[in-house]
Amino acid sequence: MGMRKFVPGLQYSLFSLFIAAGASLPGTVTADSANKGSPSHHHHPKPSPQYHDRTGEFVKIVRDVTRRYRDPAVAIADGYVEQFGCVSGSHEGAMGVHLVNFPLVVDGVLDPTKPELLVYEPQPNGDLKLVAADYLIFSADWHKNNPAPPELLGQLFHLFEAPNRFGLDMFYTLHVWAWRENPQGTFANWNPNVSCDHFNDDAS
Repeated sequence: MGMRKFVPGLQYSLFSLFIAAGASLPGTVTADSANKGSPSHHHHPKPSPQYHDRTGEFVKIVRDVTRRYRDPAVAIADGYVEQFGCVSGSHEGAMGVHLVNFPLVVDGVLDPTKPELLVYEPQPNGDLKLVAADYLIFSADWHKNNPAPPELLGQLFHLFEAPNRFGLDMFYTLHVWAWRENPQGTFANWNPNVSCDHFNDDAS
């Protein structure tokens, strides 16, 4: 299934909508509520056996909620739109093809059951194979009410400063490689086991 019709020139204006307030579900973090509660919320101890348990929990959640999106047509029907082409690095590996759900990006909520992006690897036959979920929130939105960086199920997000290759304002992101082993780590940005070599194989 070839899915090469992505929308070029993504602009931040697509995301600069008013962030709606919403109730938090278990494991959910909102941009205006993450700094409420006990000060220990932002304490990050060294890895422990519980850390590995939490990683497995996160991966299981991602697999459960994205299993249906192994067919990218289902993701597109649910509002995900292909952007950025196929993202690869110089030596770190690749991210792959991102499908972005704009309403989830601008809602101000980080919910493990609702990833803002889905990540696919192009296949030799032109299909896209699901390899990861990606969670994203803009730095300016997050830091309106939160001094510390965002985290989800104990995992700290990575900061992409501006200017960046995506043409976006500064943002936080967290990849979860639930469908493709990553020797650099489950939550690393880049995966050497992912390739963009076949991205244009079905181009006319």
